Amino acid sequence: MKRPVKPFALCVDNTDYKASLITGKVYRIIPDARAAKDDLVRIVDESGEDYLYHKSQFLFVGFPAAVTKRILELEHAG
Repeated sequence: MKRPVKPFALCVDNTDYKASLITGKVYRIIPDARAAKDDLVRIVDESGEDYLYHKSQFLFVGFPAAVTKRILELEHAG
């Protein structure tokens, strides 16, 4: 059985992307099966747009429903 995909990614390495990613920040993942085949993940970065990054730059995390809801509300408030 395939593991469920976590909806968020914690940046642990922003090498070469210091303007786009902040180490220690949690980013929302946009599901992209095609990118995943190449070990890439689609992230909504600091530009507010989604881009592909290598999965090794992140730890994938999930949160309780109430926390997820609040994160998404904050994202839309900005």
